Amino acid sequence: MMSKTVELQIEKSRMLVEGLRKHLTSGKGGGVTYEEINRMEEDLKTLEAVNAEVDRIREELSPKVKQMNDVLAKVKTLYADKKKALKGYYPQEQWADYGVPDKR
Repeated sequence: MMSKTVELQIEKSRMLVEGLRKHLTSGKGGGVTYEEINRMEEDLKTLEAVNAEVDRIREELSPKVKQMNDVLAKVKTLYADKKKALKGYYPQEQWADYGVPDKR
């Protein structure tokens, strides 16, 4: 799933390269050389390849991020529950002994 910005730039660049190639052969390249068009086309191919790799990594990363967020929510809940239990059981002076820095 390519980002809209990258997808749009790739499409616009493809159209520009096509137009430049077509008109450069008729002698109306607007001061653009074949070498510049070739470089632009190579950069466009590189962008497409790198973007495909980013999409692949994003597909792998998304489930891991969800898993991490699920576990983080669980840990936060457990932390809050245990902290509340300690605060209810021990006097405030002993909270720090259990890693609870709160003063109230």
